[in-house]
Amino acid sequence: MVMLKRYHRLPKSFRLRLGVLAAAVLAAAGPACAAVSVYEAIDRAQPAIVKIYGAGGLRGLEPYQSGLLVSADGHVLTVFSYVLDTDAIAATLADGRRFEARLLGADPRLEVAVLKIDAADLPHFDLQRAVELEAGARVLALSNLFGVATGDEPASVQHGFVSVKTRLQARRGVFETTYDGPVYVLDAVTNNPGAAGGALVARGGELAGMLGKELRNARNNTWLNYAIPISELRESVEAIGAGGFVARPAEPEGKPARGWTLARLGIVAVPDVVEWTPPYVDSVRPGSPAARAGLRPDDLVVLVGDRLIRSCKALNEALEHVDCEDPLNLTVQREQELVEFVLEASNEENSGQP
Repeated sequence: MVMLKRYHRLPKSFRLRLGVLAAAVLAAAGPACAAVSVYEAIDRAQPAIVKIYGAGGLRGLEPYQSGLLVSADGHVLTVFSYVLDTDAIAATLADGRRFEARLLGADPRLEVAVLKIDAADLPHFDLQRAVELEAGARVLALSNLFGVATGDEPASVQHGFVSVKTRLQARRGVFETTYDGPVYVLDAVTNNPGAAGGALVARGGELAGMLGKELRNARNNTWLNYAIPISELRESVEAIGAGGFVARPAEPEGKPARGWTLARLGIVAVPDVVEWTPPYVDSVRPGSPAARAGLRPDDLVVLVGDRLIRSCKALNEALEHVDCEDPLNLTVQREQELVEFVLEASNEENSGQP
């Protein structure tokens, strides 16, 4: 692995010698590779990389990750993670401008989220022009590795190869992830803090994938360096950006006379001790709607209907806006899988006290 960091700050004469050397190496590899130098590819990609700062600190979790601009008016593609579990998400662009970002929506199945900043005429990646890669392809990975970039510093760049294109599905029970689709496995170490959500680009600077989260093998403690192909994310990202039917932060309107509550469901959540306590199920009351549906302790509620749930507080608020006479659709994360449930009250429960 070759680390390419802040080469802009090197003396011009030294950068020139490096460029000549890189061109010679690429020329030896063939005319297709020599068409664009590694530095030209980096220059093309750097302006579209975003440094994201949000929630963190709990159990030593880092408060930052990476993202990439996918529209001229400020749509940012990134990973769906705890970093976004806050009302104060900051996005810093390559030129040093800092914006407050809001979460438009997320798709927990793909572990992808889309943020929006109020800006225009921004350099960005065109998802429609993303390329597909094969094993052996040379790639560059751009990200806010270790959170070292906080202003107009360039993102860190790693050079590597695609080791193999495969599916995570075969690794269920080994890697804890809800995503089970195709991935590019990389020989560059991209699973360091802050790298998730960064861009995987081809040697010509074309977008190919989004860097995945830190992912460790539960059997042997080895880390997987991978990126998700843009072709797997494009449809969901475009639906979120267009306000389509994809999980989004809860913004319910109006309350029924008798809405659902955790008590009516028969769910005891973990103690809500911090502002963004994850909505884990602590216990389930026997004979309750939750027990009949099959919910278990340690399930993590991620969706109420199509509403994204990011905390115990958000879960309680979303439940209040669903009439308890109506079935309740819940999606939970159970270990590395997403499981959907339909909870219904019995006639006796519906006729009980409000």
